[in-house]
Amino acid sequence: MTPEHSTDPEVRGTISFVSLGCSKNTVDSERMLGLLAQEGYALVPEGKDSDLVIVNTCGFIDAARKESCGVIEEMLDRKREGRVKGVIVAGCLAERQKDVLLEEYPDVDQIVGVFGREQIAQVSNRILGGLHEQRTLFNPAPVNAQDDRARLRITPRHLAYLKVSEGCDRLCTFCAIPYMRGKHVTKPIEMVVDEARELARDGVRELILVAQDMTYYGMDLYGEPRLAELLRELDQIEDINWIRILYNYPRHFTDELYETIAGAKRIIPYLDMPLQHINDRMLKVMNRRHTRAETTTIVDRLRSSIPNLVLRTTFIVGFPGETDAEFQEMADYVAEAKFERLGVFTYSLEPDTPAAKLPNQLPDDLKNARRERIMQIQQPIAEAFNKTLIGNELDVLIDGRAPGQDDLWIGRTYADAPDVDGVVLIPDPNLQTGDFVPCEILGTQGYDFVGRSLALPTRRKRARPRPRKRPGSSLTILDGM
Repeated sequence: MTPEHSTDPEVRGTISFVSLGCSKNTVDSERMLGLLAQEGYALVPEGKDSDLVIVNTCGFIDAARKESCGVIEEMLDRKREGRVKGVIVAGCLAERQKDVLLEEYPDVDQIVGVFGREQIAQVSNRILGGLHEQRTLFNPAPVNAQDDRARLRITPRHLAYLKVSEGCDRLCTFCAIPYMRGKHVTKPIEMVVDEARELARDGVRELILVAQDMTYYGMDLYGEPRLAELLRELDQIEDINWIRILYNYPRHFTDELYETIAGAKRIIPYLDMPLQHINDRMLKVMNRRHTRAETTTIVDRLRSSIPNLVLRTTFIVGFPGETDAEFQEMADYVAEAKFERLGVFTYSLEPDTPAAKLPNQLPDDLKNARRERIMQIQQPIAEAFNKTLIGNELDVLIDGRAPGQDDLWIGRTYADAPDVDGVVLIPDPNLQTGDFVPCEILGTQGYDFVGRSLALPTRRKRARPRPRKRPGSSLTILDGM
């Protein structure tokens, strides 16, 4: 079957796009789509016939690489069936395993590295023009941060990810991201603010800040951490309701940063801070550059400084050489620290990382058992926190309808980030995607909530809710201003 081509003379061609991996990869995908739209390409839904298909891959761990390769194979099948003219493979897996992809997938028309994204339209033009002599495009990591403005967003209109920096200087021994995305490069404050204002004009109500190492923001460009200053600038954008901060490495937390987050109007009290381990020897072998004592100091200060704080973290179990005692220390800490949100990964051996060369690689069954044990400890902690919200009124941001349900909606409170945390289920015929609606939390279903809307939703912009005590409640909750 031959792809249907547009008869519109202004449309250069049709593109279908598959974006895999993390939120930072999502930003890259949206930037590429914006460039393609400016060049005259029309986006068609994934799964439909198109002139070209682009797969923006993830290469972080083995499971992600397998998913990316599966999608590449599916797209090449479509090409063999005549449903697409060309297949472009971009992103982190392309950057990490170019030679492997060239050998295993000779029918791929173009492989584009992470820093080739700005030339995606030219690459597409060449393929449709029949120029196939060059199959790869790889650029060195830029010295200055790339501009992410003028994106064509694939997230719901009411939320967007904003990347404040690229790359990482940490060189954790288990992680290949610095090899794929280069050294840390800070995006200037003025550029970040301009992008945030652009997103606000496009209808964004929840702005989610992402970086590989958020608290390191500014060190390379300004010679000191400047996250607090950036947050103060973003907090002035009146058309944004919520600003959520992800991936805060447990270093460079300053008095200024604590005070800024605690006193802001729109920065919600939710922080993602990946810890990975708590045992000092494990942290040293991982090259995390912080200790248990430093971690507990930061956590305690965050708890005491920021009312209503929800802390999310991640841990890695089964790192090479992790002893029973070191794992038990992690388990005891999880029980003690009581993180409201927590995820656990089993160690993934990455061939081009220092940890791959370490002795005492642990068997998968032991790693899986340790992961299960941490989740068993965490489940009642998360459930206990969720139960403290029952009976209270919280603003809920509506993400969309529940699948197959006309009058059942899915939303989130400040305590839950999209795609990784829980949701609120709200039966109501009057809601729309992107609404903020005050809800009473009636109960829980596993990690999720059931809520009841208390008033008509707001479709106007309003500032971040202000903490206050409800009568008869031990919880300081968020209520509208």
